[in-house]
Amino acid sequence: MSPEYQTLYLSPHLDDAALSCGGHIHARAMAGDAILIVTVMAGDPPAATGASDYVAALHERWQLAANAAEQRRAEDVAACTILGADYQHLPFPDCIYRGNPPFYQSDADIFGNIHPHEAGAMVATLAKAMTALPTARQIIAPLTVGNHVDHQLTRLAAERAFGDALFYYEEFPYVQRSGAVEAIIGNGDAWQPTTIPLNAADMVAKVEAIAAFRSQLSSFFADKDDIRRQIGENGRLIGGERLWRYQNSG
Repeated sequence: MSPEYQTLYLSPHLDDAALSCGGHIHARAMAGDAILIVTVMAGDPPAATGASDYVAALHERWQLAANAAEQRRAEDVAACTILGADYQHLPFPDCIYRGNPPFYQSDADIFGNIHPHEAGAMVATLAKAMTALPTARQIIAPLTVGNHVDHQLTRLAAERAFGDALFYYEEFPYVQRSGAVEAIIGNGDAWQPTTIPLNAADMVAKVEAIAAFRSQLSSFFADKDDIRRQIGENGRLIGGERLWRYQNSG
């Protein structure tokens, strides 16, 4: 029996796949491929989690003071519809909600090391959930450009669940930083890139999908024109979007 999906994208958060692979996803969907975007950290905050000033500040910026996760999931549904992809939301909360008191309470925390309480158990839990996902010919995980802890956890869990069959996407907007990709792949000898050219319709769909995440726009963009500018500049720089495959010579 053939897999249900041609490609499964593992998105740590409810915007990562659209930001990083939106054009590629749209191109494949328009070609008739069945695509599934699985958002890993898409769950509601646990009731026992203590509130932090960091969460309050983020909710204020997002203008999502109540039911933030629920509203962000609705944004993701709209974005996936624009891209032509199916979606699945796993029940794990964003790192800013985990722990009591929360493990991650600043930008330095979320772009730093995985908290010791999560380094082993969380990876095992996520990997188990991933093995229960629908089958796919190709699975694409985050490369961890930017070093966000949820991206690190997603990649580690995917590698445990799927081994060396993975492809990796470089995360936007962090990929715009000079040397950001090289910081992950080193000299690059063991990593093989594949550049996927995008047409105008793919770029339009990517911009519209990103814009569907209204709560997140202020984190990365000034307005919709700024989305077009940043996405366009990055696309021209690399020739579209880029995936990586690790080639283990050992």
